[in-house]
Amino acid sequence: MAEISHVTGPRGDALAYAKTEGTGPCIVFLSGYRSDMEGTKAIHLETWAKARGRAFLRLDYAGHGASGGVFEDGCIGDWAADAEAVIRHAAPGPVLLVGSSMGGWIGCLLTQRLPEVAGFVGIAAAPDFTEDGFWAGFSEDERRQVMEEGQLLMPSAYEDPYIVTKKLIEDGRRNLVLRAPLPMPWPVRLLQGTEDEAVPRQSALSLLDHIESDDLRLTFVKGADHRFSSPACIALIEAAITEVGH
Repeated sequence: MAEISHVTGPRGDALAYAKTEGTGPCIVFLSGYRSDMEGTKAIHLETWAKARGRAFLRLDYAGHGASGGVFEDGCIGDWAADAEAVIRHAAPGPVLLVGSSMGGWIGCLLTQRLPEVAGFVGIAAAPDFTEDGFWAGFSEDERRQVMEEGQLLMPSAYEDPYIVTKKLIEDGRRNLVLRAPLPMPWPVRLLQGTEDEAVPRQSALSLLDHIESDDLRLTFVKGADHRFSSPACIALIEAAITEVGH
């Protein structure tokens, strides 16, 4: 695996990243909510890219993985700014953004900010989940609690309960991407499992409808869950990256 390096982020946190040198566009893996760059897909794709001589970058947002900061202090806008700072530092040329879950939302934001984007691959992408997932699913009492008390303890299917903050909800509303057209004048591939318990298939269809691209495909995989990390799913991710960034 590539050596871990650090750069100071926009809020003073030490942001961890691992860069594999190679030909471009640099493949940038953006991990999900409470996930990190040591996940199955990130590590596999790093090895896959290295074997093909491709430049590859994986990173941790503040409060995630090997980066500094506290998770509950962050929000979508903060984590997107973290990713942008690492990319501009470590991969200043053309990039191919690969966003998993929340990383798909962050990838959508970065496509509108970075100077040279060659393509975008969304894996179980979760744009606008703080509003259309969390907030929409809260009871009136839960909404009151998060807005008046500042936070809400949420159960998780994968780990211990976690905290959803008022900051996360309010900042999410400032960074919604499914409320207006999303121009992406480059190849785009979206991958989604039909048994995804975290991101409904309608979210993938909404993203498909909002992205403006002449080369855009959405692939549903029957039976695949939110992790999207079975050998067959990994092979689809590799194929999507190859199509987008050949």
